[in-house]
Amino acid sequence: MSYAATIFLSSFLLFLVQPLIARQILPWFGGTAAVWTTCMLFFQTVLLAGYAYAHATNAKLQPRAQAVLHSVLLAAALALLPIAPSDMWKPTGAEEPISRILLVLTATVGLPYLLLASTSPLLQAWFARARPGADPYRLFAVSNLASLLALVGYPLLVEPFLDNREQVVWWSALFAVFAVLCAVLSWTVSSKSQAEETIAAEDVAPLRRADTLLWLALSATGSVMLLAVTNHVTQNVAAIPLLWLAPLTLYLLTFILAFEGGSLGFNLYRVEVFWAVVLVWLAGMAWLLVDTKYQFDLWMQIGMYLSGLFVACMFCHGELYRSRPAARHLTAFYLTISAGGAIGGLLVAVVAPLAFNAFYELGLALVALALLAAVRFAPVNRVARWASLAMLLAVAACAAYEGSRFQKDVIVSERNFYGVIRVKEYGIPGESYHLRRLVHGVIMHGEQDMTEDGRRKPTTYYQPTSGVGAAMAAKQDKGAVRVGVIGLGTGTLAAYGRKGDAFRFYDINPQVIDIARTRFTYLSDSKAGIEIAIGDARLTLEREAAQGFAQGFDLLAVDAFSSDAIPIHLITKEALGVYLRHMKPDGIVAFHVSNRFLNLVPVVARIARENGAHVTLVSDRGKDGDDDHTTTDWVLVSRDAKALEAPEIQAASPEEAEDREGWRTWTDDYSNLVQILR
Repeated sequence: MSYAATIFLSSFLLFLVQPLIARQILPWFGGTAAVWTTCMLFFQTVLLAGYAYAHATNAKLQPRAQAVLHSVLLAAALALLPIAPSDMWKPTGAEEPISRILLVLTATVGLPYLLLASTSPLLQAWFARARPGADPYRLFAVSNLASLLALVGYPLLVEPFLDNREQVVWWSALFAVFAVLCAVLSWTVSSKSQAEETIAAEDVAPLRRADTLLWLALSATGSVMLLAVTNHVTQNVAAIPLLWLAPLTLYLLTFILAFEGGSLGFNLYRVEVFWAVVLVWLAGMAWLLVDTKYQFDLWMQIGMYLSGLFVACMFCHGELYRSRPAARHLTAFYLTISAGGAIGGLLVAVVAPLAFNAFYELGLALVALALLAAVRFAPVNRVARWASLAMLLAVAACAAYEGSRFQKDVIVSERNFYGVIRVKEYGIPGESYHLRRLVHGVIMHGEQDMTEDGRRKPTTYYQPTSGVGAAMAAKQDKGAVRVGVIGLGTGTLAAYGRKGDAFRFYDINPQVIDIARTRFTYLSDSKAGIEIAIGDARLTLEREAAQGFAQGFDLLAVDAFSSDAIPIHLITKEALGVYLRHMKPDGIVAFHVSNRFLNLVPVVARIARENGAHVTLVSDRGKDGDDDHTTTDWVLVSRDAKALEAPEIQAASPEEAEDREGWRTWTDDYSNLVQILR
């Protein structure tokens, strides 16, 4: 019982710290999903280091020496508590983000995470040493159950009720409890006689290289499938908040089911039956890659890819359990699994953005999965052998076709840390219909009519009838204006620029800046003075205010989007406070809150009230029958109530921006996505 309890607590803390620490550094790097992917790379790499530590100490040290070393490291980790990233690690905007994130995480949670990561294989080895003949692999299912509970519990139970500081305090307290339990257990095991605790006398065959390569391939393929499906469904299917949670939950669930050892009364993974399930779902996922009929069928896409991920990981992890070695080689087995997971994370988080200009890893992952299936299913029976080989060829063909189809109508496709940016072109230059559109995943970030008559007109979310259009008209009615824009996109708002006006754009992605300058003409056509500041807008504005450079904006448009919503750190009480320091007394801050899945209006209304500002909502739905009109919601905030009563704003039929009295104010330490889901 003590082994299971300690493993459960360690794994719970292991997965709880991942969203906890990622949430704290997310604002420093633009709130992009790539921060989470990079954090995953760090966690998988340190998990590998933890498993290597467990394997090395178990193989090289006597039990008492192992207990001494582990106790010293646990004490050192306790001395580093509480875990909280220092402000000294905040980027200035010029740093390469991936290496910076890895350094921050290493300094903040490196040692505690390594010790937590080493616990499951280490304690399973101690269990096998103390209780020869018992199955230690079932403890791995306990480990993954705890991980799953932490993963699901964080957004549903932890984040809604505890702010960042409280989360850090509670996590650190639980880590202290874990450290004591683990130290006591290490000394208890080391006190047993050598005859009781050794299993070296077992007649166990040495590990074969083929076994190690198989474990590496299976674990790496499962990891790549997890990250590739996550990227695909969150960026190419639907930017639904918390959707990333579902793939990781299914991934962990398959580990639990594969390694539970029959204690549930049944064995879900039976290769003589499951081979057909794998091939059917492989066919379904491959077909969706190339079929245009269901390209925009949200539930078909999400349902097939999530169920397909479950089947794929059940195959990978079921085969891992089926090929597990004797307990003597337990730590080597887990070390290899961890190495495969780290390789998968490295391929998706680092190699793919450098090697590809779009998301191709899902198709490649399906090919790797089909290849493994062909290898493992060939001995089952003749039908499985030939069916798996045929599926391998079919999946490879679909992946190749999908790679070419992804570039339809695309004139630019670039990928970096912040995701894939594409410019799509419709029509022919010089003719009456010629349009360019900037797309990030499934979200359009602006478009331009490239004809001579249309290219200077603001479109989509920024039309004159929109909230920001009305606010712009109200300010320009009084003379020259200074406008700030958080989020460049295509630079559409520059179309409003007149001689004497000044527009200052803030954007974190250098590729967006290059595309706005070279593929769209809003910036070059504008008669206003154009300034562009690269880096996270919140951090840049904070530095400018600290240095005494208040911008004196008449209007500030907060229009930076990560997936389908403003990054959280740009929509907190403190963030609005920063914006207001840069505004003229009657200046207007315009929040773009258009969103299919989140109701952000009450959030902005509350932070406005907390900052002593007035607020109104402008919803632009267009006219009946106008299918080309983009519907938008803008919340306008100003210290001066009269600024929001301007005739131009009143003509846009403003509404009350509803506050929710029972909701807690969003701050840099607290936010609650679950609460604002539509």
